[in-house]
Amino acid sequence: MAWIVLIISGMFEAVWALALGRSEGFTRLAPSLVFVVALAISMGGLAIAMRTLPVGTSYAVWVAVGAVLTVGYSMATGDETISPVKFALLLGLITCVVGLKLAH
Repeated sequence: MAWIVLIISGMFEAVWALALGRSEGFTRLAPSLVFVVALAISMGGLAIAMRTLPVGTSYAVWVAVGAVLTVGYSMATGDETISPVKFALLLGLITCVVGLKLAH
């Protein structure tokens, strides 16, 4: 169950990161509100997962899930350039996260 909570909280990390970028320095209300709510959910889920999972593994997985989804979404929407190198690096992050899960 902790792994599921951790993955979901990593997904909310991507939500708050994207909302933060769209908030234009907290000058836009809707993205700012999405940021605050997603941040609370993300941090809360990370804290819950850390009750049973090691801190280092939890944090690494949480960051990797958020980073992969944030970059992937940004590439899909055209906000970030697409390249084979970026795909390979994202695949490397995913592989490392799976490795951390298997090593647990």
